[in-house]
Amino acid sequence: MNQFQQLTYLFKGSVCHKVYRTVTAIFFISSVLLLAGCEREPNLYLHQGGKETTMDLPKIDLELKVLWDYEFKYDVVYDWEAEWKYGWDDDDNKLFGKIGYTEPSVFEIRRYFTQDVQYGAHEAPYKNLIQSKQLTANYDFGFWDILAWNDIQTADGIQSVRIDESSTYEYVTANTGQTMFPSKYNAPQFSNSFYQPEELFAGYEKGIEINRNLDGFVFDENRNCWVRNLEMTIQPVTYIYLTQIILHNNRQHTRIVTGIDGSGNLSGMARSVNLNTGVTGGDAITVNYNMRMKFDQQMKDGEKVDIIGGRVLTFGMPKLNPSRLDTRSYIESLSKVRDADLNNRHYLDVKMQFYNGKDSTLVFDVTDQVRRLFRGGVITIDLDMTKVPVPVRPGGSGFDAVVKDFEEKQWEFDM
Repeated sequence: MNQFQQLTYLFKGSVCHKVYRTVTAIFFISSVLLLAGCEREPNLYLHQGGKETTMDLPKIDLELKVLWDYEFKYDVVYDWEAEWKYGWDDDDNKLFGKIGYTEPSVFEIRRYFTQDVQYGAHEAPYKNLIQSKQLTANYDFGFWDILAWNDIQTADGIQSVRIDESSTYEYVTANTGQTMFPSKYNAPQFSNSFYQPEELFAGYEKGIEINRNLDGFVFDENRNCWVRNLEMTIQPVTYIYLTQIILHNNRQHTRIVTGIDGSGNLSGMARSVNLNTGVTGGDAITVNYNMRMKFDQQMKDGEKVDIIGGRVLTFGMPKLNPSRLDTRSYIESLSKVRDADLNNRHYLDVKMQFYNGKDSTLVFDVTDQVRRLFRGGVITIDLDMTKVPVPVRPGGSGFDAVVKDFEEKQWEFDM
């Protein structure tokens, strides 16, 4: 798949808590300066006979090419599609969903009134759930902070992401819970792996002043409404990694690895994220996700290989906001990543089934690849099956292969 949907974030909410000394405003949250058209709503009257006010939000392009625009060095730009050999067919779409991000349609809004103190402390917020293109609400004159994130909607109504608004009013955090599956590698604090989060996007702007003069608003005569753009940018706070294990020479007199148990684990990822700042928490966890094995996939050089692939959503690495790291100042950004991730390692493990009926868990050290692709990307393991010993014990208890990750794509086994 070469193209992914544009994400358009236009907000509309219901009027809440009519207060005295208020202004009714329709807010659109913008990341660029281009204004888009809006439909007229029923008349909304400002206090003391003021004019109707409206804010517009233009479209936001959110393709994987935009997010993964790493420039590793001068004139060397990351091409994830060239690295991704597993592909993404109709069966993958049915089993795992789309390979890229999906446009959200419903948003949670939290409005914090800090009175006459810009960047003041938060009290209990006004809450809005919006399903269209505008946020309409009453505002006291003074300063406001506004937080937005997408409402998660799943086919079965069950979601992994848990939103914590009760610990403090200063910020909102998102996290996921533990699965029933054990976590063996680089998980000193948690004995089980965690569910992967759903796609989550968030934006936050603070210190917004609304005064009687409507400073910062511009009157649009064509639409007969006051218009203001907020500086908020809606960005992903969950990051996609596409993982693939390419099995070279897997078919000798018979196929050596015949299948997998249907899942994989990626360790060393953040357990939570602060939706206001986009910064991830310090706890490292292992994320469990679905994988699938494809047989006889033809490479560009004509070689036929078997590939184990999957898509995993994570909050990213601990103690970082990947969206704030500059992909064009790559060396500087990578240095920040390594400093934050200094005492952490990232392992990918998959339980493989062999032709003799035995199974074994192979564990790959992918630390360098995860750090290199701090906003997500393609993680690749090339494995020559003629060098992998076939397990002789049932259950794989006697065979855990650890494959070290080197930049030069050379692989070693510690047995």
